[in-house]
Amino acid sequence: MSPDFRPRSADLATALALLTRIPVRAGFARSAECAWAFPLAGLAVGLMSGAVATVAIWLGLGADLVAAFALAAGVVATGALHEDGLADAADGFWGGATRARRLEIMRDSRIGTYGVLALGLALLLRFSALSALAHEDAIVTALIAAAGLSRAPLAYLMLLLPPARNDGLSVRTGRPPRDAASLGAGVAFGLSWLLVGFVPSVVAASALVAVTLLAGRIARAKIGGQTGDVLGAAQVLGEIAVLATFTALA
Repeated sequence: MSPDFRPRSADLATALALLTRIPVRAGFARSAECAWAFPLAGLAVGLMSGAVATVAIWLGLGADLVAAFALAAGVVATGALHEDGLADAADGFWGGATRARRLEIMRDSRIGTYGVLALGLALLLRFSALSALAHEDAIVTALIAAAGLSRAPLAYLMLLLPPARNDGLSVRTGRPPRDAASLGAGVAFGLSWLLVGFVPSVVAASALVAVTLLAGRIARAKIGGQTGDVLGAAQVLGEIAVLATFTALA
């Protein structure tokens, strides 16, 4: 590990403040360096969703309701931050003819047709996967593993893609050290290995890498880099890929 980077316990609070609506006291001087803790912030979201799913199962609710409540809990925990990014990115990427116009649309708080479709399909795909996992009694561990894994690639997108704007959260956060991104990937994979096993984790991580590379390629082509909306969209798409993989292997 580079001598210029050392993980700190306070990084977890910063990651939680950036990626969730969980109330924490956090500083933002190490917003880039805290990227290694993004999977741990996902772990916190997954634990909340898993707890809700566990209660729903205990109450004897059906698989569909268990999946719906678990999905809702995750959205509440993050304040729909990632879903908002997905909708904005979909509207901008396919609603604008030029880079400047796409960025302008992404900054607009109003949602358009592409955003609505992206949100609807993303919720449907996640719900379907979670419902199938609930039928197999594997929803809780899969939820937690997917929440952690899907946030690990965000650091690499921040590192490898330049900010698409000269202002905004992405610029203020900066680029994380490569060691922070690598540590985050290791943490996410280790957690997934413990929760769902080695082979499912390898297959899910492979699918996640493919989806992240595709998302990064599209972002570079459409707007020349990454924004907070791009990161949010990548997390949602990555989570869908991971959950679909776990469903196929359940």
